[in-house]
Amino acid sequence: MAKKSKFYVVWKGKRPGIYESWDDCQAQIKGIKGAQYKAFGSFKEAKRAYNGNYSDYKGKKNGRDELSPEEKLKYGEPNFHSISVDAASSGNPGKMEYQGVDTKTKKVLFRQGPFKEGTNNIGEFLAIVHGLAFLKQKGSDRVIYSDSRTAMSWVRKKKCNTKLEKTAGNKPIFELIERAENWLKSNRYNTPIVKWETKAWGEIPADFGRK
Repeated sequence: MAKKSKFYVVWKGKRPGIYESWDDCQAQIKGIKGAQYKAFGSFKEAKRAYNGNYSDYKGKKNGRDELSPEEKLKYGEPNFHSISVDAASSGNPGKMEYQGVDTKTKKVLFRQGPFKEGTNNIGEFLAIVHGLAFLKQKGSDRVIYSDSRTAMSWVRKKKCNTKLEKTAGNKPIFELIERAENWLKSNRYNTPIVKWETKAWGEIPADFGRK
């Protein structure tokens, strides 16, 4: 029987991200005081964890704790007058793509990629900015859901704070980043960017469905 694959999340290390082998993970945490990392059984769980906080997973045998029905009630229902955005990358860096969908119907509203040598966080950032521009162009008052706290923080700061090095292979990605940052600095918007509560509502509708 083939050995079950694992995905390793590094929250604090030389280059935070999701890694597909222990050797790659170890290279990011070696020599780092207070390194934060954990293994997960699927990419979905790893991505969910990476977009959350290390303290929520530290010391737990399973990837996450499920909410009780009573706890889920506290979150209510998602606002379906919204769009949801998400990104996916095969490796870190690796092939990256992102999309925005109607939260209720899951109809794809925009999709970009795949691009070479990208990261999930970059894709999440670009997806949010694309969503902001999309809704502004449409004159829509819908909100945007994202499951990435990191990307939401970058958007607030109007800066994609990636540590990814620019290469000839990922030049198109950095061109998109520059355009996105310039858009944020030169445009005003009132669109709320809201955290998608995965524990209460399940996977974000824009999820690519990768394991």
